[in-house]
Amino acid sequence: VECFDPASQLTMADLIENYPGLPEGIAGFSLIDKLKKQAKNFGLEFYSAKVDNVKLDDRESNIWQIKAGERVLRSFSIILAVGARPRKLGIKGEDEFSGKGVSYCAVCDGALFKGKDIVVAGGGNSAVSEALYLSRFAGKVILVHRRNRLRAVSLLAERAKNNQKIEFAWDSVITEIIGKDTVREVSLENTRDKSQSRLACSGVFISIGYVPNTGFLGDLIKLDDYGCIITDQEMQTSKTGIFACGDCRAKSLRQVVTAASDGAIAAFSASEYIDRLKGQSYGTE
Repeated sequence: VECFDPASQLTMADLIENYPGLPEGIAGFSLIDKLKKQAKNFGLEFYSAKVDNVKLDDRESNIWQIKAGERVLRSFSIILAVGARPRKLGIKGEDEFSGKGVSYCAVCDGALFKGKDIVVAGGGNSAVSEALYLSRFAGKVILVHRRNRLRAVSLLAERAKNNQKIEFAWDSVITEIIGKDTVREVSLENTRDKSQSRLACSGVFISIGYVPNTGFLGDLIKLDDYGCIITDQEMQTSKTGIFACGDCRAKSLRQVVTAASDGAIAAFSASEYIDRLKGQSYGTE
């Protein structure tokens, strides 16, 4: 069951350079397409719908019931691979100008700002990657970061610093997005002396992290303080038969390759769990 989200992390990636076996890198959309084709070759079925809730079947204690769109699916086991969505700044003008200059996806919207000045909020890998991509189209990209140095890996940071189209607003945060029909400028606050300033721009791309898509789970399973799913090393959640993998899971490193690793472990664990329910078991050697 998949709920297509145009702002998912993989679709937003212009170039993935750290996935094994792809020395030239690959666009996020292309990798998704290849992964889906490979999965279909093994018989996996895809159903596009939003999952509304998950609960134990009223009649059988070891069967899970998944309400998705117009269907109710029943399964011995569930693997949650629901990912995460972009985190919002939570400031005035952000929602008002969403789609009118405010964006969370450079790959989706970058070409709309050809020759214009753009602000990017953030200082990590995602924000710097967005700024580099946007520099292909923009007249100028201003990266606004609350600290005086980037948190991105050195390779990306050096690329950004050597890019003549990218400028930096250090020790600053965006406090308001201003415009009429579309974005015209942003208000900035210096994190050191609290001084205020304004910066003219036509677009604001926000890249300050992600929020796991776990709200629909309610109190079904244990989550950490950030809403990420807590699992053991076998990807087992706090509920028997439910496993989790990828960026929705509480962990220290979030990359495509670690998500794939999580998925392999979760799939094996779910298969092993179902076999045990049927009276089968794997050897320990």
